[in-house]
Amino acid sequence: MSLSFARNLRRLMQRQPLALVGLVLLVGFVVAGLTAPWLSPYNPASIDLAHRLEGPSNEHLAGTDELGRDTLSRMLWGARLSLAVSVSVVAVSLALGLAVGGLAGYLGGWVDTALTTFAMNTFLALPGILLAIAFAAFLGPGFTNLVLALAIGGWAGYARLVRAQVMAVREREYVDAARSLGAGGLRIFFRHILPNIVQPVLVQAAIGMAGVILAEATLSFLGLGIPAPTPSWGSMMNDARLHLFDAPHLILFPAGAVAGAVLGFNFLGDALRDQLDPRTRLEIGI
Repeated sequence: MSLSFARNLRRLMQRQPLALVGLVLLVGFVVAGLTAPWLSPYNPASIDLAHRLEGPSNEHLAGTDELGRDTLSRMLWGARLSLAVSVSVVAVSLALGLAVGGLAGYLGGWVDTALTTFAMNTFLALPGILLAIAFAAFLGPGFTNLVLALAIGGWAGYARLVRAQVMAVREREYVDAARSLGAGGLRIFFRHILPNIVQPVLVQAAIGMAGVILAEATLSFLGLGIPAPTPSWGSMMNDARLHLFDAPHLILFPAGAVAGAVLGFNFLGDALRDQLDPRTRLEIGI
């Protein structure tokens, strides 16, 4: 089975070179985040005013900011923060989406009406980033508050997807057979329904990681993310606004990091969709 998957993955990479690009970008992002304490050449919070606003050099490969802090070190620690936030937000959003969407799709009736009309549609009616900004401003800065604010603005999309998938699967023959044998609702959902809806959920989670990274950078840019001196790509771009012309490297490097991470997750999500969707696999000949 592993050999078959590896063969299919190799064919997918050959037919979709963007999938390989996304994988390389994603591996680089994850490695940078996990190994930031060892890869960082300097302390990201160390101030050196004598070398402020220096361009890229052998000593500082990505230059320094207005306080003389090493930009590369701050980018590596910013990757660590973005990775932690994105994984936490997607995990919380996915858990809420599975619970709410699973109940609505499996039980149906008034439960579905209440959860869909008064919960999902209410949150989907408002832009997720505006909800995140509102809740982040209300809760205040901090890692936990940032994760909660972004999860509140993003769980409804997962819930709607799970609801649609559960409604399509709950009337299948194997579900009816399990129900006729006396299986309970929880057993049916976790044993027979959830394994058959996990593929589109994984694709949505991969693409959702890209959205979380972009949203976290937006909130940090607005001053609603992790407070200083913790480095963040969004806060780095905010600090670079006043030096856009005299020190453009301050915004080019973190903006490029955000773009690379977002593209990596989007390319990976497209590749997962092509690998896991039978109809797409037939179309591209996998």
